[in-house]
Amino acid sequence: MSLVIRLSLVSLLAAFSGPALAQQSAPASPTAAAPAATAASAQDEVEEVIVTGTVAKGRTVLDSPVPIDLISAEDLARSGVVSDELGQAIAAIAPSFNFPRQSNSGTSDHVRAGQLRGLSPDQLLVLVNGKRRHTSAIVNSETKIGRGTAAVDLNTIPLSAVGKVEILRDGAGAQYGSDAVAGVINVLLDTDPSRTDIEVTFGEHITHMGATDQHITDGETFTLAASTGFVLPNDGFLRVGIDVENRNKTNRAGFDEIPFFEDAANGYLAGRRNYTMGDPNSEAYGAWFNGEAHVGEIVVYGFGTFSNRETTGGAAFFRYPVGFANVLSVYPDGYRPRTRADDQDFSFTAGAEWELGAFAADTSVSYGRDELEFGVNESLNPSLGAASPTRFDSGAYEFDQLTANLDLTRDFDVSAFAGPLTLLAGVEYRRETYQTRRGDLASYQAGPLAGAPDFLAIGAQAGPGLTPADEVDLQREVVGIYLDVAAEVSPRLLIDLAGRYEHYSDFGGEATGKLSAAFDVTEAITLRGAVSNSFRAPGIQQDGFADTSTSFGSNSTLVRTRTLRVNDPISRSLGARDLDPETSFNASLGVTAQLADFSASLDVFHVAVDDRITLSERFFDDGVNTFFVDFVSTLPGGADVQSVRFFTNAVDTRTQGVDVVVSYDHELFGGGFGLDLSFSYAHTEVTHYAGTPTELTALYSNFRLVGVEETNTLETAAPKWKTVVTADWQNDSWSLLGRLSAFASARRVFNFGGGFEPSQRYGAELQFDLEGEYQITQNVAVSLGVANLFDNYPDRSIPDITFFGNLPYDILSPIGINGRYLYSRLTLSF
Repeated sequence: MSLVIRLSLVSLLAAFSGPALAQQSAPASPTAAAPAATAASAQDEVEEVIVTGTVAKGRTVLDSPVPIDLISAEDLARSGVVSDELGQAIAAIAPSFNFPRQSNSGTSDHVRAGQLRGLSPDQLLVLVNGKRRHTSAIVNSETKIGRGTAAVDLNTIPLSAVGKVEILRDGAGAQYGSDAVAGVINVLLDTDPSRTDIEVTFGEHITHMGATDQHITDGETFTLAASTGFVLPNDGFLRVGIDVENRNKTNRAGFDEIPFFEDAANGYLAGRRNYTMGDPNSEAYGAWFNGEAHVGEIVVYGFGTFSNRETTGGAAFFRYPVGFANVLSVYPDGYRPRTRADDQDFSFTAGAEWELGAFAADTSVSYGRDELEFGVNESLNPSLGAASPTRFDSGAYEFDQLTANLDLTRDFDVSAFAGPLTLLAGVEYRRETYQTRRGDLASYQAGPLAGAPDFLAIGAQAGPGLTPADEVDLQREVVGIYLDVAAEVSPRLLIDLAGRYEHYSDFGGEATGKLSAAFDVTEAITLRGAVSNSFRAPGIQQDGFADTSTSFGSNSTLVRTRTLRVNDPISRSLGARDLDPETSFNASLGVTAQLADFSASLDVFHVAVDDRITLSERFFDDGVNTFFVDFVSTLPGGADVQSVRFFTNAVDTRTQGVDVVVSYDHELFGGGFGLDLSFSYAHTEVTHYAGTPTELTALYSNFRLVGVEETNTLETAAPKWKTVVTADWQNDSWSLLGRLSAFASARRVFNFGGGFEPSQRYGAELQFDLEGEYQITQNVAVSLGVANLFDNYPDRSIPDITFFGNLPYDILSPIGINGRYLYSRLTLSF
């Protein structure tokens, strides 16, 4: 905690050292790293009312009892992201949000998950227009950050649909329900009925890759977004839009040095780029609507999104000509499988607001569904020999969620209070279902060459299919009741008290509560703080997920790993237990200030999570002890199993940190100038490990549920701090933006078996982005921009980690591995 305190004091002194130089004009924008168009618009942003974090009416970012980031649609449009990715756009602006890219990570190459304040992706709740968003059907089983989680896929929300984003950086389980351990992202859709927008963007990576000393142009990306609005009678509105994207793959693989464990006959492939490391090809389109109509005294509203994304060419390891994973008659020079995914996502909400006696009533029904079909091209099931197909359907995952709410709100006049007491009471019903479907037979079967004397690999390479035993069809129901009361008990003091009880049909009930307050020390300075407890029930996907993947084993060989449900006989024999909900305690304390053109906020936080759910270590023959496979093979379903893992409540963690946002806005050279600094620091440590089950220690005393890799994932794999500094200047014709992002160092640790656990600390990184926009006419604007102007790459990985030169960079680097990206944008607004 000492480092957090020191950082807090330094930031606080910095925040209050500059106001003496400020000029008397409009207040500053509170938006994290947001541009300032003019002094007037900056004042509008300061005074914009937030809808997340408290039921108290009329609160803004600076007088909210909990920390809120407010990100406008303009901020998102100018984030410099490679494609139509809402998650990446938020990460470019909000330092507390991390959105890592993956490569060579199975389905995680196609679906990305974000994390807030260094916590797990599934500990972040996402709302759209204040309504709970469904999660992805995919369990990110092969990622480093967020391994074993099923999170909301933010990239299924079209970027053009977003009016603004509010990020609540505080535990909010009592207010919004399970999953809000780290906080809440509330995506508010565009409501303007009088505007038509058409935006066309083209960009590409133009970079020099130092690992191979090559000049590369790739990742060509085209996006088209069009939206329009309609005015409906009685102040109603309807806004609709479509998005289209086409993005080519990138590749940052190195020159192959040929693994020592392969036959010498493969040597002629040395010096080639046999592997792929980067983004897949992507074709996507989406549609959305947001509307409201007034029918008598009733307000009827509805909104929805649709997304279809087809990605191909996800990175996979090269299979050498001579080896257990190839059939020479099919691929005489080896092959590199290309994973593919077809992801369809749909969400719809309908609701109504009306007066119910003295209460304002809001009732709604939301339905969301995500389905991903996964497969692999240019692959092989070697155990089938020359008869093997080369294209496989590896299986499908489906998740849907039905949510119904009834909220009642009323203001009470309390004579002893300075303002009204606002009460919100509600009830929620939620039904979740999760299904998986097997792959085609050839994708998982053990063919005639699986046994002696050939022992060729089983299943589709890079995409082993789901087996009949992996299929599952689960359903659960959740009922919650909640109460939130906020009151201005004095002219300076706001208190907000919330409580919730939720009952899960498969995990029982849990109560949560939250107390938050804001106290105005002066007209310019506000103190705020909150304490709460939250819980997160195991995702239904975590309860039902099972699959087969390929991972590194001893001597860097590829090992088939089975992820098993906790109730599988094999996992039970290794000590697996039914999953328990995670529980957490959150506390935060902050201060905000607004002085003339200057505003600042500083918030220190503490989050303790007990019974945190992770995937266990992979248990396999490690080259030293070779009895594990023999033991598993005697169990039901244990034939052909090389490695096993399962979900477990394995650790307790503690996360502590500080967030700082400082903004200055002023008139300069006939335009509006804005300078914004945002800083986020979060440090997570494991405070307790669950004991190793006796079933495991009886096999081998060194087996542990969680080892060096998962500990590294939780504690040090992501940078502890991030700073974003944005300078922006605008007048009626020009808009110029520069953004500097700085990231702390990170450490990666791997367990390749046999006691081989290489690690590397990757140094701190800087990224500089520029964008300029010229307003040609009132309706037409053109923009040019560059992300990662100086073409910075992460440190090269040490030889022990590069898999013989093929994977030269750390895929989790926050600056990415693709290098410089240049783009242009044409915007038409009517």
